[in-house]
Parts: sequence; C-alpha cells; structure tokens
Amino acid sequence: MSLRQDADRIIQSAIHSALPDTAVQSALTGIRFNPRGRVILVALGKAAWQMAKAAHEALGDRIQDGIVITKYGHVMGDLGSLRLREAGHPVPDANSFSATEEAIGLVSHLTSEDSVLLLISGGGSALFEQPLIPAQELQSITDQLLRSGADIVEMNTIRKRLSRVKGGRFAKLCEPAQVYSVILSDIIGDPLDMIASGPAYPDSSTRADALHIVGKYRLILSQEAESCLMQETPKELSNAHSFVTGSVRGLCAAAAQEARSLGYEPHILTASLACQAREAGSFLGAVAQYHQQSDRSLAFIAGGETVVRLKGKGKGGRNQELALSAAMSIAGLKDTCVFSVGSDGTDGPTDAAGGYADGETQPGLQREGIDVFRVLEDNDAYHALEKSGGLIVTGPTGTNVNDVSVLLIRR
Repeated sequence: MSLRQDADRIIQSAIHSALPDTAVQSALTGIRFNPRGRVILVALGKAAWQMAKAAHEALGDRIQDGIVITKYGHVMGDLGSLRLREAGHPVPDANSFSATEEAIGLVSHLTSEDSVLLLISGGGSALFEQPLIPAQELQSITDQLLRSGADIVEMNTIRKRLSRVKGGRFAKLCEPAQVYSVILSDIIGDPLDMIASGPAYPDSSTRADALHIVGKYRLILSQEAESCLMQETPKELSNAHSFVTGSVRGLCAAAAQEARSLGYEPHILTASLACQAREAGSFLGAVAQYHQQSDRSLAFIAGGETVVRLKGKGKGGRNQELALSAAMSIAGLKDTCVFSVGSDGTDGPTDAAGGYADGETQPGLQREGIDVFRVLEDNDAYHALEKSGGLIVTGPTGTNVNDVSVLLIRR
C-alpha cells in the first residue's frame, strides 16, 4: 500500500474505536432510573445523534420525550419520536437558542421521581446555549475568543458565565429530577465542568479566572456582560451524576494499534497536545528529520487539540494548518508523511476532517507557484492542500474526542 493508504487505514481505525455506540450502552447499564418516573433525553454536541441513537436502541419506549441538538449536517435519520435539531457551530446561532429553549421546556416542572438522561459531546458549548446577554454580543465574544487563539478551557470559562444553561446551571433547571450525564470527552484531561461548558457539573472556574482571560485577550465587553462575569456559577449539585465514555487517549491507542498492524513501530508522544497548530507541525517535522536514518518503520502519534491564531482571511482548520506546516520541514524526505484529523470529521469551518502532507507536498506546491509560508500566514491551508491532494474528508463521524496527529516514516 502507499503511504497515503497507510494513513487512511490508521485514521479509519482510530475514529471507529471512538464511536460512542458501545460506550453509551455500557454506561447505561450503570444507571438505575426510578421506575415510577419519566425519562427525558437531552443530547447535545457534534456526536449527539450517534449517542442518542445508542440510547434509543438500548432504552426504547423508556424514554418518554427528548431532543437531539447537533451541528448542521450531523443528523443521519429519525430516532423514533425524539426531536432532532441542527444548529450553529463554532458560533451559536438562532437555532442554537431556540433548540436550547425547547430543551429547557422539556425539563421544566419535573418531579423528584423523574430523570434526565443528558448525552454530552464536544461542540455542545455553541450548540446548547441560552444567553444572558444579547445574542449578537455573545456571538461577538465567541468570535473574539476564536480569533485570539484562546484554548477551549479559556473559552468555556467565559461562555459559561454568559449562559443560562452552562456551568452547572442546566442541572439546576432540572431540579428536583436526577440528571445522569454520559460524556464523550473532547478536552484534554477530561475536565467534566469544561466539556460543553459543563451544563450539569459543578464549575471549578471562578470569576477571577474569567476576568483574567478578559484581560489576557483584551476582550471587548458590554457592562451587562461584565456583570455576568462577576456572578459565580454553582459549586455543588446534589442531583447530578456523570459517566465518561471516551477520550483522546483511546483515540491514540487505536491509532498506535493500527500502525503496528501495518508494520510500524508506534510511539505515543502525548495525549495532551495543546499549542499552536503551526508549532505542532514544525515539531513533528523536526522529529521526522531526526529519525531519517532509522532502518525501521516508525509512527509517532500525538493526541490533543491545537489552536490557530487567525491573522489572514483564508480557509482552513487547525489540523490542515498543522499538516501544511509540517510539509515545510519534511520537504524532500522520502517515505515520510504527517497527517492530522479531527475525530468528529470536521476541521474548522470546512468540509475536511484534516490534512495530509508528505515529502512531495511543499515542492509540488512550489512548482505551482504557491508559497507555503505565505499560505500559512493567510490561514489558507485548505486551498493549498486541495491543490496537493492533501485534504482528508471523512464526513461527520458521529464521535468527537479531540484530534490525532501522526508522523509516519516507512522503511
């Protein structure tokens, strides 16, 4: 097989391992719903439909009512009587707000015998939102955070204080019903109060943390928004219970297992990659240079979530930018490639899951008159990789457990 085919095999195996079906059904075996009460399902995030499907198949008519809130294009068919809603990501839109209002209506006026099954996956922060400030300003603040290069924890620290449902507040709205959260983690270290901004988990961040982030990135806020940041979020919840079903560690382990089956000696460098995408690409390229004299086939794997500091007006995402950045370092190297993908099948505001580059990518683009450095300065990795055949397109995968980046050296 070609190096690209090896990459595709590793990607497919890693993503398949992270699909939530089995994990959700396994988590449900540990939940004891009150037989006298109702069960209301609320699924939110990029993997919401897939998680809801697993729960629907396991519980059937035990679910009296429910709603699935996911990203545009991620609903893959009807799920009985469950309400299916698609909304904006990474910036919430009117459909995010209306779907969240519908979810709040479903859990209002429940009794102590009732239960809420809350299925959470990455992307929930934008998709599940009922703002305490005007929607236009919330969208502006989200955009400021995205452009500043703030990481997901910093973004959620701010957003949960501007929301009626984040930072444990949704669990308060469900009282006195019990809330059982089944969580597909998309944040390094699995901080339960940060995944989808922790709608049903006590918040560990403080208003001091939020104010520090405002100063760090020089966010422009209204007086109303500043007032919201001064209000503390719930620090204790007596009706909330959480179960984590998957994370980036499993994604890396599956990538390593498939690489080994293809004849590579795998090395997991980290499952906590958190830096600028361009820096991560340069680092993997440097690793490739160091190991060029190896007589063994090697696979170096890093999981996590990088960030992009937006300076240009191009099109791309963090995984595409990582791969294109690596292309400069591995230019001319034989049988060497770097690829990076988002496990959810989307990378930034594009239809690609990520990008692939090998030793021929940069020289080939140069022959076409394309300067990779300038492309990266304009954050336009998508069009360059499209030209080189380096886009990785999977479509929505039904899961979301961070990204995986891989360097392959084949001998």
